[in-house]
Amino acid sequence: MDRTLKARLEARLSDHLRAPVYQRHDRRRSAYEPGSVPEYCRTLHDALDLRFEILADLAGVDTGALAMQVVYHLWSPMTSTGWRVIADGISRDDPRAPSATFLWIGAEWLEREAYDMYGIVFEGQPRPAADLHAGPTTRVFPLRKDFLLPDDAARSPGAGVRRGTSSGPRLGRGGRSQPAGIRRAPAS
Repeated sequence: MDRTLKARLEARLSDHLRAPVYQRHDRRRSAYEPGSVPEYCRTLHDALDLRFEILADLAGVDTGALAMQVVYHLWSPMTSTGWRVIADGISRDDPRAPSATFLWIGAEWLEREAYDMYGIVFEGQPRPAADLHAGPTTRVFPLRKDFLLPDDAARSPGAGVRRGTSSGPRLGRGGRSQPAGIRRAPAS
């Protein structure tokens, strides 16, 4: 484990950090202001002693509080462990964060997915209108804490299911599918 990495990052990027850099065993993370994404990521990516060149994952997070987060999982050939970068303090009412596609083109797909699931708009995203999971007129974000299904079974036991109905095919002997209305002759 590189024990000097924490000190180097705190020295270079202390103006943008929301909390001290956390480093314990193989877990490392830093939280910063959403507006400083471009400068922070550019430093992590381009510095010769850091070289966090691989964006392994990008995900939206709904903490249930007043703010949301975007988490970037980065890897470098200079260290054996990754770095978790957290853009903290994104407004729930109008969630926006700068795009990371200027460094990692693969971030485009991940940012579009974060929009579809959480409603986080990534400014500077090359294809912001292309929805992956929802239709062009649908604006529901299913992974947000405030999302409820119209007929939530957790609130109403058995809601939407009538007794005696089946949604699957009828099965005959041996578990084989049997067309409706045809009965098998009893075995003699």
